[in-house]
Amino acid sequence: MRTKRLTAVTVEVPRVPDLLDALEDPFGLAWVEHGEGLVGWGEAVRIEIGAGPDRFERAMDALAETWASMEVTDEIGLRGSGPVAFGSFTFDPSEGGSVLIVPSVVVGLRDGRSWLTRIGEEPEFDRTEAEEDDRIRYWGPSAPEMSWLDAVATAEKAVRNGELEKVVLARDMRVWSKTALSPRRLLKRLAQRFPECYSFSVDGLIGATPELLVETRGDGIASVVLAGSIRRGDDKREDEVLGAQLLESAKDKVEHEVAVRSVTDVLPRFCGTLSIKEPALLKLANVQHLATEIQGDLRHAHSALEIAGALHPTAAVCGLPRDRAMDMIRRLEGMSRARYAGPVGWVDAQGDGEWGIALRCAELDGGSARLFAGGGIVAGSTPESELDETRIKLLAMQSALG
Repeated sequence: MRTKRLTAVTVEVPRVPDLLDALEDPFGLAWVEHGEGLVGWGEAVRIEIGAGPDRFERAMDALAETWASMEVTDEIGLRGSGPVAFGSFTFDPSEGGSVLIVPSVVVGLRDGRSWLTRIGEEPEFDRTEAEEDDRIRYWGPSAPEMSWLDAVATAEKAVRNGELEKVVLARDMRVWSKTALSPRRLLKRLAQRFPECYSFSVDGLIGATPELLVETRGDGIASVVLAGSIRRGDDKREDEVLGAQLLESAKDKVEHEVAVRSVTDVLPRFCGTLSIKEPALLKLANVQHLATEIQGDLRHAHSALEIAGALHPTAAVCGLPRDRAMDMIRRLEGMSRARYAGPVGWVDAQGDGEWGIALRCAELDGGSARLFAGGGIVAGSTPESELDETRIKLLAMQSALG
């Protein structure tokens, strides 16, 4: 890969009251949680990664060449200042579509400080958005619901017979509108409805994920594993009862433990110490999950992207053993996941960054979109309950679409 010589300049600016309001391009890039994070627009560098089991290594090499080609002036020195790359990767390594984008302009907000980074020339784009049309039409899923129910039954039998410990099956929902869907408008709705999630926009992939695959801060590392779900109650009392049921559910405990193990088996490659908290409830607007927080100390300098590539795919979105679960997903789902359930996030030139798992998301293409949701299949999973779980999860994007 040949890269042109670029200059990156980061300066402090007056505090930005709302990052998403500062996103000038309706089709720009974003990674925002509780109002802080990064937004960007333009493409100083675009890296099409392609398919293959070595795609993360190739992405790392291409980024290293990109950073080396830049003359950087950064008066902020915070995580995420200076040049950064936003990225999203396909779930299945055999599929193309993974991409890294270094924006021409980045606006950051963290720890009460705001900054602006410019790389190369100011991009030109159409700042207008299509008129809003809330009447979303539903095409339906790629595979009929009956076929998906049969797939869950097949997967559960395979788990019960000891062929694998867990497999995650997903399904999609296709929607369309008479007017082009606005990524920025959808992103703002998601951020308002799910402030505790990471709201993201990368090259037409829009979502709000509660699952942090990996975050690096210097020599510190963090991850949040989610697996096991139940709906929210209609009132506080019912909500507490449902949460208690989830905490005590033997089926969900197994599903969650497998997902945690798929992360803790990998992180010792990078970490000298690990701290693993007990599973707790994470309550979102439409669903509550079992969540485990993991923290550690890196033995050596490692890029967040490198660690994300080693962790993906976790058992939270694939299964265990990994290769056997991936093969079953390819056989049973009846669709391409594309970038759903793949790593999405950002990394800076020092290797610090945040990568989540692309959940509660949609792939936008003009006036059409694909929404995704999935569920973990272990022994005792029932097709009907798994279908209900995906319906609840799909509501996150359906409500944002209006």
